Amino acid sequence: MERWVGRVALVTGASVGLGRTISQALVEHGMIVYGCARECDKIKVNVLALSICTREAVKQMKERNIDDGHIMHMNSMHGHGFPTDAHFYIANKFMVTALTEGLRRELRAMGSSIRASCISPALVEDTDIFIRLLGGKGNSVRSPFKPLEPKDIADLVVYILAAPPHMEIHDIHVRGTEQPLWFSTEL
Repeated sequence: MERWVGRVALVTGASVGLGRTISQALVEHGMIVYGCARECDKIKVNVLALSICTREAVKQMKERNIDDGHIMHMNSMHGHGFPTDAHFYIANKFMVTALTEGLRRELRAMGSSIRASCISPALVEDTDIFIRLLGGKGNSVRSPFKPLEPKDIADLVVYILAAPPHMEIHDIHVRGTEQPLWFSTEL
């Protein structure tokens, strides 16, 4: 992580849950973190904001002659399978999968060494989907199994960034060991 000390990270959703935990982990590793938060339609945020932020990040890196940057998309296991009838949520997550792979291909075609990674967790405690699936907020939410914690995902972000510059970690799929292969209830 030494090469990232003093470098800038933009974290979306930084005011709560995963975003806040990831921001804290990056700051602890010496990065300068700019956080964004949202309060609007989540599908638009996930698809449009992801596309716009990614485009602008690549543009800014190119303008500053940064060719060793890293773009990380937060996805979901739902972006790789179809476990429930929550088709809009699942379609949104399939778009994240497609956008990340398209980005990788564009970067390689440009001859860029900017890396693109995607983390696809299953159920993570205290996230919007966790609360929606299990109802309630905070301590009132009870899971029938031990879910992942936001720190687990923040640790994966640090792990990906710590990989040597010649290595690109494409997609990490992660679920808690107690979580069924496809945990589904109504979203």
